[in-house]
Amino acid sequence: MEDIMSSGLFNWLILPLLIFFSRIIDVTIGTIRIIFVSRGKKYLAPILGFFEVLVWIVAISQVMQNLNNFVCYFAYALGFATGTFVGIIIEEKLAIGTLVVRIIVDKNEFELKEQLSKSGFGVTAVDAEGKNGDVKIIYTVIKRKELQEVVQIIEGCNSNAFYSIEDARKVNKGIFRISTPDGDGTRFFNLFKAHRMSGLNRKMK
Repeated sequence: MEDIMSSGLFNWLILPLLIFFSRIIDVTIGTIRIIFVSRGKKYLAPILGFFEVLVWIVAISQVMQNLNNFVCYFAYALGFATGTFVGIIIEEKLAIGTLVVRIIVDKNEFELKEQLSKSGFGVTAVDAEGKNGDVKIIYTVIKRKELQEVVQIIEGCNSNAFYSIEDARKVNKGIFRISTPDGDGTRFFNLFKAHRMSGLNRKMK
């Protein structure tokens, strides 16, 4: 073991790899921590920050002890870049938080509002005036993981609709679908409600 530690194999391969993977870990955690801060996760963000700095100290201490090893510099930088990418991918998979989708359509367009409502999304419509005449602004607050489905509904109903998407830091009340593995939250809610009502009727009899 001592021979390996003192050999060029450790200095030029094993040590840079350790620094590289340490940077991936701490930057990944840091990227997710920043996203949690923007989402208002005030309890999770500090915990992630603790582990982020702990791993970073280990990585930077090894670099400082081997200033004559240029491979460590590349490993440190490459680990930072890779960690940023991995953190963004993980955040997309987690799909944490809520979004506000704002859609501007023609004044007489009713299909989009109906489709969103049928799919279980809460919808608020407001009359407005645009450059070319009267329009209708439709708002819906959704969970981040439901964004792709909502975009498909918008583009399917009206390909010319203008829409924008914003992060919602905090949401109070509102209409949200019950999440289920098959994605049909409204159907699950209706079945659950019907089953519960049926049970109450049997008890009353």
